[in-house]
Amino acid sequence: MAEKMSDHILPVMAVMSDLLASLRASSNAVLIAPPGAGKTTMVASALLDEPYCDGQILVLYDLLGLFDDFVPKFVRPYAHLKTDALQALRRFKEEVEQGKFPSDAESYR
Repeated sequence: MAEKMSDHILPVMAVMSDLLASLRASSNAVLIAPPGAGKTTMVASALLDEPYCDGQILVLYDLLGLFDDFVPKFVRPYAHLKTDALQALRRFKEEVEQGKFPSDAESYR
């Protein structure tokens, strides 16, 4: 049986009401959560339902130029990190496959 998104509660949902209340009260909030917690998936869509949101949400990945297939009109990329990130991941993969990483200096042995 296929799993549905509703079958999984993303961690950010535990603080969503507090986050939205904080934004309603002062228009400032900081949310720090690990990847996969639901920051992009859940928070952005929840903000669109708030009366103080004009419908534009700037996602950090857009600002950093991590995606280039689609850039919303209201985004000004301040970097183009996609190429650098892909190059770094390729180098990491190659060094792991070749046994160059981790070295003894980078290991707890």
